[in-house]
Amino acid sequence: MNNQANKLKTLVSSIKALRSTHFIAVTSGKGGVGKSTISANLANILASNGYKVALFDADIGLANLDVILNVRVNKNLLHVLKGECSLNDILVQIKPNLILIPGESGDEILKFNNQFLYERFLDEASALNDLDFLIIDTGAGIGGNTHLFLEAADEVIVVTVPDPAAITDAYAVIKVTSRVKNNIFMLFNMVKNDKEAVKIFENIRKVAKANITNDLNLELIGYLSENKNVSKSIKQRTLFTDDAEFSTSSGELKEIASKLLYRLERKVLDTSENRSFGSFFKRLIEQF
Repeated sequence: MNNQANKLKTLVSSIKALRSTHFIAVTSGKGGVGKSTISANLANILASNGYKVALFDADIGLANLDVILNVRVNKNLLHVLKGECSLNDILVQIKPNLILIPGESGDEILKFNNQFLYERFLDEASALNDLDFLIIDTGAGIGGNTHLFLEAADEVIVVTVPDPAAITDAYAVIKVTSRVKNNIFMLFNMVKNDKEAVKIFENIRKVAKANITNDLNLELIGYLSENKNVSKSIKQRTLFTDDAEFSTSSGELKEIASKLLYRLERKVLDTSENRSFGSFFKRLIEQF
C-alpha cells in the first residue's frame, strides 16, 4: 500500500471515531467548469472509503447530478416539504454508502414556510443523522441564495478552470464568501500541470490579499489535469473514479480528498453544536 493510501486510511479511522455530519459545499463562479462531476466523484471516493455520504443537488434546475449518476429523478426535496411524499421516497441509492438527495432550486426550498410540514420533514430527516458527509453541489455564481448554503457549510470548495472569464467569476465568489468564511479552498480543473494551477492560484491569492479586507485564508486544495478518462466517463454517465480508479485524475482527486479529511480531522473535536442533516436545513431556513 502506497503512502497516499496509508494516509487516507489513517484519516478515515480518525474521523470515524467521532461520527458527526460534515457539510462540504462545492461551488463555482460559472457553469461548465466541472463542479458537479467533481462533487459526484469526491463523494464516490469518500463512500468507497467507508463513509456514509449524501450528495445534495442544491440547484436541480441547472445542475446535472442525476445525469452524471445516470439515475431518474421524479420528485425532490421540495415535494417532501410540500407533504407530497416522504423524505425516504426521494432518496436515490447510488451504491453502498452513497445516496443522492434531489433538491429543487435553493430559492424554492428556502422560501418554503409551512411550519407543520417542515416539522414533519425535520422528524423524517433524523433517518439521515448517521451521515458522515453531505456534499452540496450548489448553483454557480453568487445569485439567488447560494451564499446561504456556503455560509452553512463547514468547508467551501471553489472550482474553476484556467480560463480568464471563469477565473474572474471564481474570484467574485471568493470575495462574497469571504464575508462569512475565513477559510476557502480552490480547486483547479482541466489544467495542463501543477505548475499552471499554482501560478494561477498565486495570482488570485495576491489579488485577494490586496483587495479583501477580511482575514481570509485562501488555500489551493488541488487540481485535476486534462484527461480523456474524465470526458469519457461524462459521456457514458459513469464516474471516472470507478471507471479508471488508478488513473491520474482519480489519484489527483484522492489527494484532494485526503487534504479535506486532514482539515476536518482538526475540527472533529468541536461538538458544541448539533451536526445532523436536519439541523443543517434548520439553520438554512432560520437564516433565510
